[in-house]
Formats: sequence, structure tokens, C-alpha cells
Amino acid sequence: MDLAPILIGAGVIGFIALLTSLRVLFEYERGVVFRLGKLTRARGPGLIFLLPYAIERMRKMDLRIVALDIAPQDTITKDNVTLRVNAVVYFRVADPIKAVVEIEDYYFATSQLAQTTLRSVIGQSELDELLAQRDRINEVVREIIDEGTDPWGIEVTGVEIKDIDLPQEMKRAMAKQAEAERERRGKVIAAEGEYQASTKLVAAAEIMERFPVALQLRFLQTVVEVAAENNSTTLFPIPIELFRPLIERSGVSDRADAEATSRALKAAAESMLEALPQGGDRAALEAAARKMIAGAVAAPATDAVPVAVKPGEGREG
Repeated sequence: MDLAPILIGAGVIGFIALLTSLRVLFEYERGVVFRLGKLTRARGPGLIFLLPYAIERMRKMDLRIVALDIAPQDTITKDNVTLRVNAVVYFRVADPIKAVVEIEDYYFATSQLAQTTLRSVIGQSELDELLAQRDRINEVVREIIDEGTDPWGIEVTGVEIKDIDLPQEMKRAMAKQAEAERERRGKVIAAEGEYQASTKLVAAAEIMERFPVALQLRFLQTVVEVAAENNSTTLFPIPIELFRPLIERSGVSDRADAEATSRALKAAAESMLEALPQGGDRAALEAAARKMIAGAVAAPATDAVPVAVKPGEGREG
């Protein structure tokens, strides 16, 4: 009996079985192997060998990060504002055995869990919080999804809210609010500038008060600035400070003359009082002389001392 054809056929069958039993897995792939329906272990990467004739079967699992786009969701915030929010979830298979054994389709399950979690978290947040603290909302959603997918061997690495679509009425209201806020900031800044300028002006006024020449220098500087324009007629006010020395000198001379006059009148009144004659009208004349002395002493520097003498007063009988 010729065994050559049998051996050749057996060799061909064995070679084909060997070829179908070899698998090559990339660095980012793992193979979950089942032997007669029973889980053995995850293999890879590289070249692996499976028992032929369907004794061992393998299911490939990709370990790279997957970007899952969540469809726009109609949600209502805590302050009853209707929004349309869409986001993207980044996740990866951390345990390929759990991703195969524990759940039928981990991709679909993760998508549904992300949608429900996003609506739930936004429903517990107010609009201002959602707009101003988006990073915190993303972290809360990520933690909830990661906790829910951990039994499936899925690790959620990040969640990002891409777009928040507001109603037109809310957009107009927010635009008015932003405009009012900008106006408030502008008024506050202008008031702060006026306050700072007033403090500087007060300091400059104090310096000019101590040094009047500074006012004249400022006046001359203003004249130079105005003189640069040759297309207008300019009226120059003369500051009163220029005449203050003359006024002070004249005031001193007037006060000296008034004091000298007052002293002369006082001396004359006192001599009149001493020279009063003895008689019945002496009391009246003495009262008039004393009144003249009091008027000369109390008279201001610029006023004359009024003296009124009736006809025949001061004479005897």
C-alpha cells in the first residue's frame, strides 16, 4: 500500500492548520483567548499560537483611546433654562478580559451612560455655573462615567463639553447683562481716575500755596503752549499774585499812618482832659473827652476817629 499520498495530504492539512493557528497582534492590541468556550487568558502583542480546528478562538481588543462623540442633548438647567449640549468622551479599554466577558458592546454602553450622565449633571447645575465652571462640570461627568464603566474594564480619561446652544431670548438677555457690566466698569474706572487726579491737584495746589512763584511759572508755561497756535486771538488774564507785594506794602504804610493819627488824637484828648476848667459842665466835658480817647484807641487802622463837638460845649456859662 502506497502511503505517500496519505502523508502528503496529512502534511498539507497540518501546514494549513499551522498557518490558521498563527496570529500576529500589534502593540496596541490584545487577544482574549477561549478554549472550547472557556476563557483562558489575554495574549499579545506579537506572534501567538492558537490550537487549530476551532479548539481555541480569539477576540481582538484595541487598547487605544477612543473619542466618543455624544449627540446634542436637550437639557434643562437647575434655574429652568433650556439648553442643547454636546460633548466628547475619551476612554480606553483597560482590562480586555472584562470588556469581553462582562458586557456585550462596551462602546454602545459607554455612549448611553455618557448621555444620561451629561443630562443629569447639567440638570443639577445653574446656567452661570455651567458657563463659568466648565472644567469642574467636565471633571464631575468624567468621574461619574468612569465609576460606572469600571466594572466593564473601561477607563474614562476625559470629558469635554464642546458646545452649549442657548435660546435667542437668553442670548439677548446675556448681551444686555454684559453691556451693563461693561458700562459699570467704565464708570468705576472713570471715577477712580477723577479721584486720583483730584488728589494730585490738591497736592499741586498746596505746593503753589507755599511757593506763589510756581503759579507764575505755570501761567507762563500755559502762555507758551497757547502761543504755539497762531490762528486765534488770546486774552491773557493777569494773576493777582503779581500785585500782591505792592498791595502788602501799601497796606503796611496805610496802617502805620493810621496808628500815628490815632496816637496823636489820643494825646490831644488826654491834654484836653487835663485842661478842662472847673465848673458845672466839667462832668459833661470830661465824659466827651474820655469818649474821644476810647474812640481813638478802638478805631481801626483804616478808619478816622469821629469827633462831634456841639457849639458852645466846653465853655463856662
